[in-house]
Amino acid sequence: MKVLILGSGGREHALAWAVKRSERVTEVVCAPGNGGMAQIARCIPADLKDLDSMIAVAEAEQPGLTIVGPEVPLSLGIVDALRERGLRVFGPTREAAMLETSKGFAKRFLQRHNIPTANYAVCTSPAELEKAIDIFHAPIVVKADGLAAGKGVVIAPDRPTAEAAIDDAFGGGFGAAGARVVIEEFLEGEIGSLFALCDGKTSMLFGWAQDHKRAFDGDEGPNTGGMGTYSPAPVFTYDLVEQTRTRLVEPAFKGIAADGAPYRGVLFVELMSTRGGPKLIEFNARFGDPECQVLMLRMMSDIVPAMLASCDGQLKNFSLRWFDDAALTVIMATRGYPGDYGKGFVIEGLDDAAKIEGVEIFHAGTKASGGKILSNGGRVLNVCALGKTVSEAQQRAYAAVDKIKWPEGFCRRDIGWQAVEREREPPTS
Repeated sequence: MKVLILGSGGREHALAWAVKRSERVTEVVCAPGNGGMAQIARCIPADLKDLDSMIAVAEAEQPGLTIVGPEVPLSLGIVDALRERGLRVFGPTREAAMLETSKGFAKRFLQRHNIPTANYAVCTSPAELEKAIDIFHAPIVVKADGLAAGKGVVIAPDRPTAEAAIDDAFGGGFGAAGARVVIEEFLEGEIGSLFALCDGKTSMLFGWAQDHKRAFDGDEGPNTGGMGTYSPAPVFTYDLVEQTRTRLVEPAFKGIAADGAPYRGVLFVELMSTRGGPKLIEFNARFGDPECQVLMLRMMSDIVPAMLASCDGQLKNFSLRWFDDAALTVIMATRGYPGDYGKGFVIEGLDDAAKIEGVEIFHAGTKASGGKILSNGGRVLNVCALGKTVSEAQQRAYAAVDKIKWPEGFCRRDIGWQAVEREREPPTS
């Protein structure tokens, strides 16, 4: 079977890596792909912001399965378009994907189906927000309603900072994504990421991880698309997983089906573990990035049959197997990210880094040119490692990072700190 993967980031490289191992797959095609994906798959041009461009690629390739990686193609309705043409696609329809693509839609959905989340207000003008903001106590969370590549969120410690974020959003700081703004109460607790597969009728937990959103060590700096993650995450106790499944996941799948948009694909549940139980921060309608990378490393089962079962409504009697090892990913980004950054810098030492036991390097913002790998984005490399513990995976990942020669790059040096601290705690008697 030929598999087409739409995307060009670390998530898509990890998916291509996992798919290529499947005995069912004869060829992996990535559109548009990146410098790393080109080493394991055939990469072809495609514009992920242009529906016609993606349709043309799929019609020309006629894959047995298309996997949609990022959120923008979902928001454009690529799944609907390819299914209308008789192609099998892993991912939700445009309407179902609105759980991610519109925070206002998602908040109203949560309220309608009694799914616990932060108190909120959706506003279309600064005047509306001036009135609504009086309801909330600092810190205040300010979010662009639409897609902003993981950077449309500001956690404001005080009202002046919140007002500045609101002005920035309405002033075009988040582009079209900021035409409407959602403000929320700040939730106290520990953040986690849980994933579930669905075939329109049945849902199945897929895995969980813990991300690091802030740009710098100590959870300082602006929010990003993610600077690293690890799995399994100790925050996900048995009780928290069960509460998340029964309070957030199952009501969401049942609710979206009842609303006329049965969900097929993977649902990414970002939650806050509070004293009162899990509360939803937001839904995403695709695998997380970089969470996908650690999940693919830990997955023992063939991912392709699971995706086919999701597409074909056959998850009811399906099961998956996982390695016991922990996996950790460190993101190497271009200096300046998540703000302005340069491109075209040479990256060396990747082969030496990949020789370290347990290490896999997934490319994100790279391109191959003249036999060299060049930086071509903000988040550029995903340096991943397996280990018996999170501590061991962390040590291996940073040993690999230290072998990569890229003066224009940076990374956090504390990915996995919460799990490492827990591993160091003496056992209770």
